[in-house]
Amino acid sequence: MLEYIRGKLTEASPHKVTVEINGLGYALFIPFNNYSKLPKMGEEIRFFISTVIREDSHKRFGFLLKEERDLFEKFKDVSGIGPKTALALIGHMESHELKFAILNGNISVICKIPGIGKKTAERLIIEMRDKIQTQEKIPLTAENSKNDCSSSLIADAIGALVHLGYNAIQAQKAIQESFSKSKNTPTLAELITLALRSI
Repeated sequence: MLEYIRGKLTEASPHKVTVEINGLGYALFIPFNNYSKLPKMGEEIRFFISTVIREDSHKRFGFLLKEERDLFEKFKDVSGIGPKTALALIGHMESHELKFAILNGNISVICKIPGIGKKTAERLIIEMRDKIQTQEKIPLTAENSKNDCSSSLIADAIGALVHLGYNAIQAQKAIQESFSKSKNTPTLAELITLALRSI
C-alpha cells in the first residue's frame, strides 16, 4: 500500500496530475483546490496517496496534505458518498472548515459544494461528527462545553448571513472569526453585526 509518492510534476489539470518517478508516470486524481497550490512543471512534489480498487477500475487519488487524504478515506466509506463525492468535499472546502461545518451540523454550508444534496449532507454529519470529534481528541472541558452550547448560535448566525445573500463559506468564516474574537459570548444580533463588519 502506498503512503505517498515524491517525484517530478509533468502534467496537471484541475482534476488530475501526472508525477514521474524513475521514468514511470503515475496518474493521480486530485481535489480541485490542490490545483492552485501545485509547483511549476518539472519541479518535485509529494502527494499522499489513497488507492481505490474496483472490479472495473484501479484509481489513485493524490493529496498535498495527509489530513486531506485521511478525511477522503473516511468520507468515501460513508454510505452513498463514494470516492467521487468525497473528492468534491475535500476539493471545495479547506479541511478545518469542513470539519467545523460537520461538527456544528451546518447543512447549508455543506450543500454549497457541487454534487452535495441535503440528504447527503445530513448523512455525512450523522456518520462523521463523532469520528471527527474523537480524531481531534476534543476533551470535555468547560471551554468545549461552552462551544457546544454556542454551536446553535453560530449555525443561526451563518443561516442569517446566507439569507442576506452572502456565500455560505464566506458567512461561515466571518461568523467563526467574529465569535472567536469575542471576549464574552455575544447575542445573535451582536454576532451578526460583528461578522458583517468583517466581510
